[in-house]
Amino acid sequence: MRRLIAAAVVAIVGTLAGAQDFSGLARLDVTQSVVRDEGRGIAFDLYLSQSVPWRVFTLDEPRRLVMDFREIDWHGASKDQLLQSERVEDLRFGALRPGWSRLVVDLARPVVISTAEMQVNTVDGTAAVHVVMDLATEEAFAATVGAPPDPGWDMLQSVDVTEAPAEPIDDGMLVVAVDPGHGGIDPGAERGGLKEADVMLQLASELTEALNRVGGMRAIMTRKVDQFVPLEERMTIARLAGADVFVSLHADALEGDELTSGATVYTLSPEAANDASSRMAERHDRGDLLAGLDLSGQDDTVATVLMDLARLETGPASISLANTLIVALDDAGASVADTPRREAALAVLNSADFPSVLVEVGFLSNVKDREALRRPEGRARIAAGIVLGLQRWAAEQAAINDLKRR
Repeated sequence: MRRLIAAAVVAIVGTLAGAQDFSGLARLDVTQSVVRDEGRGIAFDLYLSQSVPWRVFTLDEPRRLVMDFREIDWHGASKDQLLQSERVEDLRFGALRPGWSRLVVDLARPVVISTAEMQVNTVDGTAAVHVVMDLATEEAFAATVGAPPDPGWDMLQSVDVTEAPAEPIDDGMLVVAVDPGHGGIDPGAERGGLKEADVMLQLASELTEALNRVGGMRAIMTRKVDQFVPLEERMTIARLAGADVFVSLHADALEGDELTSGATVYTLSPEAANDASSRMAERHDRGDLLAGLDLSGQDDTVATVLMDLARLETGPASISLANTLIVALDDAGASVADTPRREAALAVLNSADFPSVLVEVGFLSNVKDREALRRPEGRARIAAGIVLGLQRWAAEQAAINDLKRR
């Protein structure tokens, strides 16, 4: 069944992609489109103003259905209007890459795709997408999980993860990867008219500009627009840019808590670090595990050992950076939490080959933090603190490296 569905979806994509050159966005007809219960399963009826390349597949952990499209105009669409099924836990949609869109449905129960078709009206060119998913066993669901293999969808990758990492340039510049959290179909926390993804993109742009103005630093961003970038791909972008350090920016919101405020800085917890190398070895291309070192042809044991050795240096450097950033943020006048230093099993901190920290710059659930992030002067204090922290940390690391060379 999986081969039949995958073949059908690939055929649809190939036929549509070659049929015409799409010059405008396909618009979703919000009055007709719906996700509903049908018999013992779930039906998706999406009505578009024109046909577009598309595909559909399921993923696990968490269990969900994914539908990718050539870019769709979602204007006027809402979850409350689309979602009419009690067998679906949640639904979200938005930009995936420039020119491409994604709809994600969190499934309450295991299902398998039984129907996946797009019917095009030959008179007016409108299209109707109809997908039916039948309830299934956990075993049947697991057997059908994964995107159908199709090189035509490689365009969704923002970087080529098989590309060799950049050769280190010994120009004395500290290369900082600035990572704006969330984006696209993943807006992050939302409070008081602010979306975490939007605010972090604005802050990241301002921080990057500030870093590029000071001497001795060069900053790059893992995303420059409101688009979804997978967590592991963010590390790949940093690696290909020859990053020396990785700083991920977030602003959380706590349910029922409007008092907690101030910046916190996370590093990978020791327990998570012990497991991170194994997970990275299993999930990443061998050429993308450590910058400057191609592990192609090596088994998981060798790759894991080498990454653990790399963490003997980058782990303590991450902790040092986190501690330095906290002091610098406070010195710059940014709000700092009562307990600002934290550790967690965060996937975006898994990289072994450069120090990594995640900075929760504040809480959108707190009025003062929210207003600080809304105003340019509030964001400026945060950016100044991070720049100051990176400068102090870079000087400290340079001194340590001098001692090692002696």
